[in-house]
Amino acid sequence: MTSIDHFWAVIPAGGAGTRLWPLSRSSAPKFLHDLRGEGRTLLQETLDRLAPLADDRVMVVTGQAHREAVRAQLPALGAGSVIAEPSARDSMAAIGLAAALLERSDPDAVMGSFAADHVITDPDLFAEAVGRAVAVAREDWLVTLGIEPTFPSSAFGYVHVGEPLSGHDGAAVVQEFVEKPSVATAEGYLKTGRYRWNAGMFVVRPRVLLDLLGRWHPEFGATLRAIAFEPDRLEELWPDLPKIALDHAVAEPAADAGKVAVVPSAFHWEDIGDFDALATLLEQDGVPMSVLGDADSVLGVDSTGLVVPASGRVVAVVGLDDVVVVDTPDALLVTTRARAQEVKQVVAALKESGRSPLT
Repeated sequence: MTSIDHFWAVIPAGGAGTRLWPLSRSSAPKFLHDLRGEGRTLLQETLDRLAPLADDRVMVVTGQAHREAVRAQLPALGAGSVIAEPSARDSMAAIGLAAALLERSDPDAVMGSFAADHVITDPDLFAEAVGRAVAVAREDWLVTLGIEPTFPSSAFGYVHVGEPLSGHDGAAVVQEFVEKPSVATAEGYLKTGRYRWNAGMFVVRPRVLLDLLGRWHPEFGATLRAIAFEPDRLEELWPDLPKIALDHAVAEPAADAGKVAVVPSAFHWEDIGDFDALATLLEQDGVPMSVLGDADSVLGVDSTGLVVPASGRVVAVVGLDDVVVVDTPDALLVTTRARAQEVKQVVAALKESGRSPLT
């Protein structure tokens, strides 16, 4: 893997990972955790695969509360490479702020936005896809990486792949972005071979992104550029920015206008959105119970599923199938893999009952 000229890697590091509670908390979200048991957090792994492509051209955008933790995990980055949001305003504000700053500092920049909490185990294939996307983006396209689906998931949005993009092998025009479908609809998508998972990875010139934003949200784009021009006004202007994802603010309408391209990609990608996904990631052939942590502290008898022993206690599971047990010093979660998505309801209930410190 070699460095790409004027390529900047932007890593949005936000969210609380509520479906992974109580392991992931608002004070220590999932990107700060080693969820693969490999000795590196998801954030560190994200930098590991991007650094060879960008050298020191890396920018992390995170919440004010996580800035020091991010800097501690990524000591190679200078203080100016970690941008702290005063408050969470969703992905458009975070990525747009990075774009506005880069537009002023490097007129030839092409930026790629890659979430801090994804798992990608094929760095060479990933680098190849990014290189293709950068080449397309240099011609003023908004480019997304479309992940080849391995099963008909209802948990992900999809990219409808249109006609091949002239002059760029392996790239195509995006016909449309599709919201999370039913499993039956997703099965139909896979049969056509014309759909890819939308992983929220975008490669684009900063100017192009901000101009597209300004087309549909003119005040939004102007405010981001004003912050970049006068950084001291960040605290003043930030609270009035809309809470909206980049997909909804720019990608979807831009696709309808024929301004988005896709590079279909075959690298292995995982979005660890809940404990069922984590259990799948950690599964080993012939091992009925997956363990994230000290395996010696888990006793499983005629049981399958996932155990996260994080309290120092011994956890014993007897006669349960597809169970999820997450044991932390101040909270214990017991559920099933099938209902792992519902964990976020626990977090909501804790907040409503005035126990937000637990979340």
